[in-house]
Amino acid sequence: MDVTLLGTGAPAGLPRPDCPCAACAVAQGEDARGATALLVDGALLLDLLPGAAFAAARAGHSLAGVRQVLLSHPHDGPAVEVPAGLPQPVRVPDGRRLALLTGHRVRAVALDAPGTGYEVTGPDGQRLLYLPPGGAPAGLEEPAGPYDLVLADVVGRPDALARLRAAGAVGPTTDVVAVHLDHGVPPGRELARRLAAAGARAVPDGTTLVVGAYEDVPDVPRRTLVLGGARSGKSVEAERRLESFPDVLYVATGGSRGGDTEWGERVRVHRERRPGSWRTAETCDLVPLLTAQGPPLLVDCLSLWLTDAMDEVGAWDDAQWADGGERALRERTRELTEAVRGTRRTVVAVSNEVGSGIVPATASGRRYRDELGRLNAAFAGECEQVVLVVAGQALVLRG
Repeated sequence: MDVTLLGTGAPAGLPRPDCPCAACAVAQGEDARGATALLVDGALLLDLLPGAAFAAARAGHSLAGVRQVLLSHPHDGPAVEVPAGLPQPVRVPDGRRLALLTGHRVRAVALDAPGTGYEVTGPDGQRLLYLPPGGAPAGLEEPAGPYDLVLADVVGRPDALARLRAAGAVGPTTDVVAVHLDHGVPPGRELARRLAAAGARAVPDGTTLVVGAYEDVPDVPRRTLVLGGARSGKSVEAERRLESFPDVLYVATGGSRGGDTEWGERVRVHRERRPGSWRTAETCDLVPLLTAQGPPLLVDCLSLWLTDAMDEVGAWDDAQWADGGERALRERTRELTEAVRGTRRTVVAVSNEVGSGIVPATASGRRYRDELGRLNAAFAGECEQVVLVVAGQALVLRG
């Protein structure tokens, strides 16, 4: 089964007409996108876009063989005319099944937002799922194994992908392609980077995908370290990397700090930003979590883990530091990095980058700065990907 993406953008396209934003200004060439529409084996058209016949011709196809046109969402983009010769477009009621003379079978999937998703099974048994913008399945039937191809609003609804993964409808070989792309995420390399962290990708308009070919499915890094300064956006970057995965365990190493209202407000903001399906553990005992089997871990952050470790070994007292404290801290760091090296879980860890700022005025401050630099370097050495966040922009240092 082949799928040609006549368009991959939001209903209004990308760039949006008359939009002055930076993302629209640079959406040129392969980054310019028409409204999303899919041509399946030349016989089934999912959604329409302005100039559908011309879009098909540019992709080397014709709409002459289309036997069914299905609409997935109330159209919020420009008015679209039905090209001459095409069947009248329809939306299939939720749960209804269609059998085409071409051998394709279609099932309408109920969503938690206005619109309809479509599961398409080809004559050869390969399966794809197409979801409209802003939509996630309202309830998944027991899937017959993972889909071969999923086309969805990955950027706008990462939780939809998390639900599909939780239900077993998306597996390691599922090709997840982001469609309905709008100006909310910068195009080009930044879009590709963000999607790859979720195990997804984007393709230019006119691309033909072979359903079941998974060679281009990006590998999600097992271990990632996200560095950054204060308020750089490092925690947002780390959370974004895992929001399309179910049952994430958020490991807060800073504790609740009872009585500290300012810290309590920081914790509240972090919790409200995280998906409701995530669980939270307040602990600095990271080694058992890393060595155990389980869902992805988000550790926020290593800097506070180090503060706790230095408290326990007496690192702030010069005499205790010289009399075994330094040696004890090195051992704790070694145990942590060895656990990271051997972990089978997906791990995203956050840490502060403090070595580029003002030299601390106290010996204890300089000791902390030095030890955090050593910890970051040791942890980064065990990670497939290391990212530095500056002013909300992620710079890939490794991977």
